[in-house]
Amino acid sequence: MINIKNYYISKFSLLVISIDCLLLFNAYFIGAQQGFFYWQIPSVKALESLFPGVVIFVFAMIFSMAVMGMYLSNLRRDFNTTLFRLMPSIAICFVILIFIFYIFPQTHLGRGALLIIMTLAFLEILIFRSILYKWFNTDILKPRALVLGTGKNANELLFQDEKFSDYQQHRFIGFIQYHDEECHIPESLRITEKRSLYALAQKYKADEIIIASQERRGGAFPIQELLECKMHGVRVIDIATFFERERGYIRMDSLYPSWLVFGGGFDQSFVRSWVKRVFDVLASSILLIITFPIMLITALLIILEDGFPIFYRQERVGKNGETFTVLKFRSMLKNAEKDKKPQWAATDDPRITKIGNIIRKLRIDELPQIVNVLNNEMSFVGPRPERPYFVDRLTTQIPYYNVRHSIKPGITGWAQVRYPYGSSIEDAIEKLQYDLYYVKNHSLFLDMVILILTVEVVLLRKGSR
Repeated sequence: MINIKNYYISKFSLLVISIDCLLLFNAYFIGAQQGFFYWQIPSVKALESLFPGVVIFVFAMIFSMAVMGMYLSNLRRDFNTTLFRLMPSIAICFVILIFIFYIFPQTHLGRGALLIIMTLAFLEILIFRSILYKWFNTDILKPRALVLGTGKNANELLFQDEKFSDYQQHRFIGFIQYHDEECHIPESLRITEKRSLYALAQKYKADEIIIASQERRGGAFPIQELLECKMHGVRVIDIATFFERERGYIRMDSLYPSWLVFGGGFDQSFVRSWVKRVFDVLASSILLIITFPIMLITALLIILEDGFPIFYRQERVGKNGETFTVLKFRSMLKNAEKDKKPQWAATDDPRITKIGNIIRKLRIDELPQIVNVLNNEMSFVGPRPERPYFVDRLTTQIPYYNVRHSIKPGITGWAQVRYPYGSSIEDAIEKLQYDLYYVKNHSLFLDMVILILTVEVVLLRKGSR
């Protein structure tokens, strides 16, 4: 994994992006030659004239594939998934290129050349992904890891490995029992040899040692052996760091308070706050201009179906626990909570109107929150704001829940693009793990990643209710 501004990108994903870029360059130049040079060898001057166009095309195509989630680590790696995500990626890229050609006519391509380029790009990437994923299913690229511990934390690694079967997983080559820790690991995976950790790492050719023991106090903890492994190039990481790096969340049942206190991240500096505010204003202003016609149509449809009011105002908890009034398009019937008692939204909730069902699925109901962002009550990206009633309940039942209130809530967030809609205490715990990851690692780069993934969520209607 490569760390870019506290966001981890797998080397495999970077490899795929790099090869995709080369394939797209190739498709563009072949298509452009067909359109402009009729298969003659182009001169250096002609190639230079094509360079701005190829950069625009590659960027548009990579962006489109990223929007469709084709670089996610948890993407199912098979032919059908690649095909059904690549087709809309081509369509999105085509729309972007038409828009750019309209603004910058000098980059315009003929219809014949553009058709050849898009067809070649589609075929090259589809064939490349099919071959790569078939090879990737082998164990060649999977890191080899020894796990120190055989208790519940260690078992959680195995559980997560099965649950996320489409990820680039580690090969857990053995679990070493620590001290008198209880065992939750199958006997076939236990290592009982009485050797030092470094000797075991050498024998089993381990790339990494993951510390998953339940208890770390006392003189039995092998700190010197772990230091020896690290000094000889074997990576040593905590299980909480493993989940943060590989899964993009901070797992509650493997979290130690000292890890939060002494670990990195949680940047609340003036520079980061200023950059985030500038980003919020720019992104919100652009979104307001683009979606204003959609918002007008939505308001009209709400009036026609169920009358006024158009907007739904509700108290939510923001930064530092301060409350504010969030603004949304009304998607439920009037007096949806007659007894005034807040309740979780449910699947096929009968309180949701016909128009409300549509705007919820497309996330249009969230657009008025642009006003909250411009008023500095929310950020464009951040943990979703929750109602005080639920915050009071969740704070007493879930450790560290208030950590998510150390930054401003957002219209979209890491939990929204990585986890389905939540409607229970259990869902709140799962989403908190993603919120903690964002609070710890938030940066401008991560905000951009979340925006791209949000487009995928909206287009594929993920997690709406």
